[in-house]
Amino acid sequence: MRKAYRVKSEKDFQKVFHDGVSKANRQFVVYTLPKKEQKHFRVGISVGTRLGNAVIRNKIKRRIRHALMELDKEYTFDHALDFIVIARKPVNQMEYHEIKRSLLHVLSLANVISRKKNA
Repeated sequence: MRKAYRVKSEKDFQKVFHDGVSKANRQFVVYTLPKKEQKHFRVGISVGTRLGNAVIRNKIKRRIRHALMELDKEYTFDHALDFIVIARKPVNQMEYHEIKRSLLHVLSLANVISRKKNA
């Protein structure tokens, strides 16, 4: 996922947290904030220290990013949107395909994705 598609700054994270709307399942929380002037979606990923050491947290982030890239091939993301994915405790015990399935569920709840027309 290219850096242009990421929410990186603390200011942007805080804006999404304070002004956005959240949806959750047992594994993830997703905060969304509509931004009309944006050409493409941006995503931020947050994995807390409770989930493990730096190696584990980075592994979880890589899996989430990879799942989002695969979902982008099958689904259409809302382009005028910033969203933040927060991993909860069970994620550190999950395999990749379980993470992808759970992420698809919570993104559908948050109305971030929709099925592509040609798929």
